[in-house]
Amino acid sequence: MSESPGIAVSSGAAPPAEAIARPAVPAVPALPVEPKPLAAQRVLPLRRPGRWISTVVVLVLAAQIAHGLVTNPFYQWDRFRYWFLRPTVLDGLGITLEVTALSAVLGLLGGILIALGRLSGNPVLRAVTWLYTWLFRSVPLVVLLVFLYNFSALYKTLSLGVPFGPAFFTFDESKLATDMAVAVVGLSLNEAAYASEVVRGGILSVDQGQHEAAAALGLPKGYQFTRIVFPQALRSITPNYVNQLIGLIKATSLVFYVSLLDLFGTVQMMGSTYPGDIVPLLLVATVWYLILTSAVSVVQFYVERYFARGATRALPPTPLQKLRAGIGELRARARREAAV
Repeated sequence: MSESPGIAVSSGAAPPAEAIARPAVPAVPALPVEPKPLAAQRVLPLRRPGRWISTVVVLVLAAQIAHGLVTNPFYQWDRFRYWFLRPTVLDGLGITLEVTALSAVLGLLGGILIALGRLSGNPVLRAVTWLYTWLFRSVPLVVLLVFLYNFSALYKTLSLGVPFGPAFFTFDESKLATDMAVAVVGLSLNEAAYASEVVRGGILSVDQGQHEAAAALGLPKGYQFTRIVFPQALRSITPNYVNQLIGLIKATSLVFYVSLLDLFGTVQMMGSTYPGDIVPLLLVATVWYLILTSAVSVVQFYVERYFARGATRALPPTPLQKLRAGIGELRARARREAAV
């Protein structure tokens, strides 16, 4: 077979596979993946293991304390139930409530007058009210009560008249100074000194522009105070004075030193008569004081909520609303973490 130059002659055999040229396939560019919209993406909550650990620790400690209170025979809960609603204890509780109510009202009224004297332009009033506050905040309450209880030893009679002159009215101090009167007067004098600072701080917290606006309208001083200044001051006076009121409830236990059998005095007397029931009797007094202070705290919340109208855009939620919101938040958080 002849060959021509530059021309390949095939012998009829198939060329090897490696010799077959394959055409190049152009690469297809990948289409960009569009991200999901934010509304379709699942939000993963931030894990907070420390919060759950602290919650478990607190619950375990609370359960241990409750278990110790319930199972420890030293507390004698059967005797606690026996004494809790006994007429003797309830009579002492009534005296505690009476002394607290009278002292709180008189102490607040006296505190308002003393605070106005401290803010007065009269230098004599300022000096006298400052001296009163300084004196009764310095003397311990138990010393004041014992001093008033023995006041009749210093002054047999009290008179009202011209100094160094004739007396128009004369009182027998021994007849007026009953145990209840001594307790109420002593607590009121002490409470007025502290309440005056609370009221004075509340009045000073009112913006000066309110005073200037009321004065520009030509309103009388008394009307300015009762209708403009004092209602605004009550927002800051209320929480501070409630602290004083709670302290006053506990301070009534000192009237035992002036022979007035309030709640604590009754418990002390019953403990002396029944020495085996000292612990349950102390628990009775503790629980009653807890009930009283809790009731005052509830009243404080709603009073603050009332005076918050107009000062905040939304009223603070009630404790029941907070509890429902907290339970709902815990349930929603648990569902989110379970779905991850």
